[in-house]
Amino acid sequence: MPREEFVFAHLADAHVGAWPRDPAVRAALRQSLIDALRVVEERNAEFLLISGDLFHTPVPDPTEVAPVAAALRRLVDQGRRIYVIYGSHDYVAHRTSWLDVLAETGVFLKVSPEAVRTEGTRWTLPFLVDEPTGARIAGISGRSHGLDREYFRAVDSEAFRAEPGFKIFQFHAAVEDYLPPKLREHIRGIRKEDLPAGCDYYAGGHIHYSYEGEGPEGGVLVNPGAVFGTSRTDLENGLAGRTHQGVVVVTVRHGKPEPEFVDTAPRDLVRLVDIDVSGKTVEEARGELKDLLDRQGAPGALVFPKVHGALAEGSLASLSLPEVARSIGRDVGTVHWDVRDLTPATADGTPPASEGDIESAEIGRLLESTAAGAPWLEGAEGERRVRDLLRELGLPKSEGESRQDYLAARLDSARRILKVRSDGPAA
Repeated sequence: MPREEFVFAHLADAHVGAWPRDPAVRAALRQSLIDALRVVEERNAEFLLISGDLFHTPVPDPTEVAPVAAALRRLVDQGRRIYVIYGSHDYVAHRTSWLDVLAETGVFLKVSPEAVRTEGTRWTLPFLVDEPTGARIAGISGRSHGLDREYFRAVDSEAFRAEPGFKIFQFHAAVEDYLPPKLREHIRGIRKEDLPAGCDYYAGGHIHYSYEGEGPEGGVLVNPGAVFGTSRTDLENGLAGRTHQGVVVVTVRHGKPEPEFVDTAPRDLVRLVDIDVSGKTVEEARGELKDLLDRQGAPGALVFPKVHGALAEGSLASLSLPEVARSIGRDVGTVHWDVRDLTPATADGTPPASEGDIESAEIGRLLESTAAGAPWLEGAEGERRVRDLLRELGLPKSEGESRQDYLAARLDSARRILKVRSDGPAA
């Protein structure tokens, strides 16, 4: 008999293993997740939903996975269930990921079918039953480049809808109806109407931005936000209170869900600082950077200086940023520099073209010489595919991944991005 009162938890986008070049930030991210799992225990949630991107790559470093797996195992040993779907980062077609390994060991129950479906093929939505509460749980895993959008539009969810009791749908996709204005021009998502109707709780993920809304025919639709974040923008949004960073605890009373956002990211340790070096010499810029960091430094602090503007003379190397960081003289956790908008001086004093301008020009020249024989590379969509291809080919080989598997994965991704079959262009 389905119960009408119980408590469960929901998180997404932990991205364990992100910040690969900064151990201190990586450790803070990992601890934020472990603290979120502790909330699950303390609030006596009966089960946990993880709506994608638990890991930042399908096969992260085992040293990153081990403490997280131990915390998850602790929940399972207490009798709690963990229901998982893949996100666009921790899913990889035709290969084993850490999610698969943990599922095989009994830590997770995978909700979503992972078989890659032919575009446009109608398919029936399977579901699991959480026996102690009677809740029905279904889901669709995320895919990179929005390849999961067609899955939503082709799903037959009538059998799931007809089930009795509390119904949950997990997904890892942007819902265009709830996208923040700044993300609308960058992210293609699904419509709210693409979600299966008739659910009581829609457990979202993917956009690293929390919200609470309504499903296609009622029900509560929640994105918990990233547990910590994978970019300076995520951290800015968290510190400004624009998004939550943690876990959602959902209390179900008389069949109605009441979500509560619980933040676990260490916001008190994060320091975001900004300095404009326009018109300054290297020595002047170094002096200002040292003064700024000295004011922000504190034991265990995670300091993120953003350096921008055009130097009057000198280069990035001449700033000696590692030396500037060491000069703080306090036991800070890390200094994580952002110099993407820093422009070094040129010999004639004119600012050079930005990296983005140079990249766009080179891609344009490439497309001019090749697009005539490859219509899938034409126009803005062609440029987007080339950028996606460059990003995909630049992914490093994962820990424990064989060279053959790595090459096969890159080739599969390239074919998917360019819409090319092994025997030629896709129709």
